[in-house]
Amino acid sequence: MTKPEPAWDLYRSFLAVMREGSLSAAARELGMTQPSLGRHIRELETALGVALFTRSPQGLLPTDMALELVPHAQAMASATAALRRAATAGEGKTRGVVRVTASEVIGVEVLPPILAAFRKEQPEVVIELSVSNQSQDLLRKDADVAIRMIRPTQQALVMRHIGRIELGLYAHKRYLRTHGRPAALDDLRQHSLIGFDRETPYVRSMRPKNLPYSRELFALRTDNDLAALAAIRAGYGIGICQVPLAAQDAHLVRLLPESLALPMEAWVVMHEDLRRNLAVRRLFDHLAAALIGYAKGKPD
Repeated sequence: MTKPEPAWDLYRSFLAVMREGSLSAAARELGMTQPSLGRHIRELETALGVALFTRSPQGLLPTDMALELVPHAQAMASATAALRRAATAGEGKTRGVVRVTASEVIGVEVLPPILAAFRKEQPEVVIELSVSNQSQDLLRKDADVAIRMIRPTQQALVMRHIGRIELGLYAHKRYLRTHGRPAALDDLRQHSLIGFDRETPYVRSMRPKNLPYSRELFALRTDNDLAALAAIRAGYGIGICQVPLAAQDAHLVRLLPESLALPMEAWVVMHEDLRRNLAVRRLFDHLAAALIGYAKGKPD
């Protein structure tokens, strides 16, 4: 006799325990009692025929099998969320929930006024904004619309090229008053540079060979783009910033523009299955138009 498949609620409880590390914290997150959550975990272990956690003085420790199951359970969570979003979209009506994913700087510094303008036009659309430099999988429905800095290669995606968002070297006026301006790229070695902690292949591919901008020269190392931007604004030193974003702050000064101008390509992307979803399609079009203007230095 075939065993029934475990209910989705059991996997949801499993993911909560994996995130929180304890039954009590996971129960608070889900709005459940601790005994009920513990029963969910036992039911899932029984249904799957495996042990998922062991107890230790530090709390619940996931077994190797639990770690293997996490990506599969996360895929189920993404699919369930996508189903709920699709169910909220009424035929012929611009309403529902649309999940957007973007990089840290775009998501925090660029999108809020663009989304606020969309909200005025489409007040029945709820937006979920996921901010991360890690690309979410549109084919797995982790998000409905994505702003990408690398051209997508997956099939079944609809994309619109935003254009090139230029990057340049910037410093706050306060820093320049104290330390002066570099007259040439090689002068950067004498300044407080703000840069990465770990160089990704993408960053390595963009960095010109003659640019003295490497980890050993940095006075501040961070892999968080928002932290780097905040450090530039605070007058810590010289760092790389998006040109149209820096143009919005009169205290930021571009340095050596004739020597350094890095083009960063950008796209707005969605799954082709969502073209008939009116809320997703209208937000996709709105984002594309607004970000094209941003890349050209002509924000709405």
